[in-house]
Amino acid sequence: MLVAAVQMDVSFAEPDANLRRMQAYLRETASERASLTIFPECAVTGYCFESLAEARPFAEPVPGPATGHMARACREVSAAGDAPQFAVFGMLEADGDRIFNAAVLVGPNGLVGVYRKVHLPFLGVDMHTAHGDRPFAVHEAGGLRVGMNICYDAAFPEAARALALRGADLIALPTNWPPGAECVAGHVINTRAMENAVYYAAVNRVGAERGFTFIGQSRICDPSGRTLAEAAGNETVLFAEVDPARARQKRVVRVPGKHEIDRFADRRPEMYGPLVEPHQLAGPRTRS
Repeated sequence: MLVAAVQMDVSFAEPDANLRRMQAYLRETASERASLTIFPECAVTGYCFESLAEARPFAEPVPGPATGHMARACREVSAAGDAPQFAVFGMLEADGDRIFNAAVLVGPNGLVGVYRKVHLPFLGVDMHTAHGDRPFAVHEAGGLRVGMNICYDAAFPEAARALALRGADLIALPTNWPPGAECVAGHVINTRAMENAVYYAAVNRVGAERGFTFIGQSRICDPSGRTLAEAAGNETVLFAEVDPARARQKRVVRVPGKHEIDRFADRRPEMYGPLVEPHQLAGPRTRS
């Protein structure tokens, strides 16, 4: 399966313009025979909202208008090709009085899955969104098992591991990396792929928004942690071949009977209790 990562600029608070550009990119990636196209975090809306009141008008229900527009685009390009087309993209989700920083997976038949960002930095719209409140989940996309995280989630190995344990072949990470995230882009993504034996696609944006410049540096890694495709700081589309069977084979045999690695069979969950126990390391923080 061919996977595409669209590293694009985003127009702040202009969802119609952003959706038109995303649909154009989807047609482009489908013409290259990609079956899954991944867009950045908050690709529909932009990221640097300064209050909940400012962000709320741009949050939508899921399913809703944005997922409907992109599902129709998937349906159109699927009908023109020989395989179904799926897309992952970031948006703001409205649910009652709350809004969430969300990533959605859509296909020719509509909404496939939605993920609400669990780990929230003190930055941009994440200062005003609610913490994700649903379990990590894996969704089927044309034979590929896709899990979703968003941006800051990559700094928490538990998030990727939970998806891998649920059978993900590929983890899609729509992100908005600003300066300071270079280490994550250059090293952490490869590590998350390697330690979970999954494909990992981190898709950042470029451009500037309200004083923040986004660094690009999107990359797609294979289950050994090797970089398959990477970008610099410009608008571009990355492509990489993924093999679900490879992600499902967790045992690495380097020398039969003498050097074999299986990071799932060798886990010791009974030793990991401190990971979920209360601690005194966090300072107070005020969120709107």
